[in-house]
Amino acid sequence: MMWQEIKEDIQAVFERDPAARSTWEVMLAYPGFHVLLFHRLAHWLWECQLTTLARLVSHVSRFLTGIEIHPGARIGRRVFIDHGMGVVIGETAEVGNDVTLYQGVSLAGTSLERGKRHPTIEDWVVIGAGAAILGPITIGRHSRIGAGSVVVHAVPAHSTVVGVPGKVVKEEGRHQPSGRPIVDLDHADLPDPVTRALSALLTSMEQLERRLDEVSSRQGSLEGKFAEEGEELQRVRELLKNGNSQ
Repeated sequence: MMWQEIKEDIQAVFERDPAARSTWEVMLAYPGFHVLLFHRLAHWLWECQLTTLARLVSHVSRFLTGIEIHPGARIGRRVFIDHGMGVVIGETAEVGNDVTLYQGVSLAGTSLERGKRHPTIEDWVVIGAGAAILGPITIGRHSRIGAGSVVVHAVPAHSTVVGVPGKVVKEEGRHQPSGRPIVDLDHADLPDPVTRALSALLTSMEQLERRLDEVSSRQGSLEGKFAEEGEELQRVRELLKNGNSQ
């Protein structure tokens, strides 16, 4: 079982990192792969109530890889931590299968109370560099969290989230003909909700300006028409005045 998981971890690197050249390179030079090996040992010790030893293994892992995963965290299969430096995963965090994490990601808690206080990341989620997922919230399967986003509310499945605080800007699910989800790793080129709002505002302003121009042109036509009618009325008054005087 352990060897099968290791093989899956190596295959996940090849599937999601075009820079990977060989199995030996992955095994010797990928801290995201190394930290998963350390975590399996640390988590096993944690489950055996050897908590201090588990924390020691986790601490050594952090020193060697730059990635901090608490021994109590639950990590699924085929998880890929790319680059990894600065990644922090808290004690009660749960990470599903086929999840991709980039450098600087934090799965952090927001409470001092014991119990569930860290996020749950469901299967096939991609979390961009520097993103922070805070509190006991759930990130639905097949979702993308944009780089630098701060997510404090639950995210439904098949969502794209960007911003501070994170907002859902798109909900869609794309799959291959076999039914396997398409993993979209382009977490930098994501919709900008602020830009979209400003664009909508500018479009509304342009429409209002066109309407004002139309109203102004109509008003000018009416003023010209009223001026002509006023001149006609004035001539009629003069004719009537001259007729009365005769």
